[in-house]
Amino acid sequence: MNAAFPAEHVKPGSKSDQPALTILIAAPRGFCAGVDRAIEIVERALERYGAPVYVRHEIVHNRYVVDGLRAKGAIFIEELDEVPDDAPVVFSAHGVPKSVPAEAERRKLLYVDATCPLVSKVHRQAERQLEKDRHIIFIGHAGHPEVIGTMGQVPEDRMTLVETVDDVATLDFAEDDELSFLTQTTLSVDDTHDVIAALQARFPQIVGPKAEDICYATSNRQAAVKELAPDSDLVLVIGAPNSSNSLRLVEVAERCGTPARLIQRADEIQPEWLEGIETVGLTAGASAPETLVREVVDKLAEWRNVEERPVLVTEEKMTFKLPRQLVD
Repeated sequence: MNAAFPAEHVKPGSKSDQPALTILIAAPRGFCAGVDRAIEIVERALERYGAPVYVRHEIVHNRYVVDGLRAKGAIFIEELDEVPDDAPVVFSAHGVPKSVPAEAERRKLLYVDATCPLVSKVHRQAERQLEKDRHIIFIGHAGHPEVIGTMGQVPEDRMTLVETVDDVATLDFAEDDELSFLTQTTLSVDDTHDVIAALQARFPQIVGPKAEDICYATSNRQAAVKELAPDSDLVLVIGAPNSSNSLRLVEVAERCGTPARLIQRADEIQPEWLEGIETVGLTAGASAPETLVREVVDKLAEWRNVEERPVLVTEEKMTFKLPRQLVD
């Protein structure tokens, strides 16, 4: 759960000739349980095996986090052929195709899987649908690591990717074909609802998961933005440009009619962005640490007196277990 903020927080030394700036701070925001777990896995692997520990793909999509782990001895690579035979390797939180652990086992590499358990759940669902001889329609963004990992759980001809309602119209399946659908965990809740509705309208026999695949953290962070955006003149989203859940937060704010900007660090904020702005909404994607939220507040306080107000939609208490090989 994110720490609560005092109702009012005025920084000394701010420009007195500027009107005060209200900052509505989303709660929840920032790290989710899957990200916390993935980072701890890399840190524990470094403690247990010593540096270097190789990490396939960015462990999470945040440059600040990646740079911090790199400074501790993590080496980030894209493919296993970059890993020496005697070095440990960690798979990222986004998940990997089945071919990756198979290659690691063939090479007898010591590997630790940091795939988010909620992504792993989608992988298991894909396997179950395959066992029932259903073709899977997967809703997700082409090229995203999570999509690549999930589509790599089944033979290529057993899963079809769609991104939009328009994509559904191009699908070439018969009404009596055995179909199912699954989704990426970090999608827009509203967009995904529309795509699922289009699938169900076109293929009434299609089977879906018992519970939605969009993860609790993605849904909660979007709900918080929906709550604060209508009362904000500008929304700032802290996150990486390759972070799906962060990009969705920008879209959610804009759909509420509020301009939004994606930033990675506070130094990207331009003073002119605040011209005519009385209230700023602030949130962070699931891979952005709380340190960066405080950094942004401090930057804004350099230019204006600031008053912080939390916008709480729910409290998160989710935790995930660590892999057995890292638990004493």
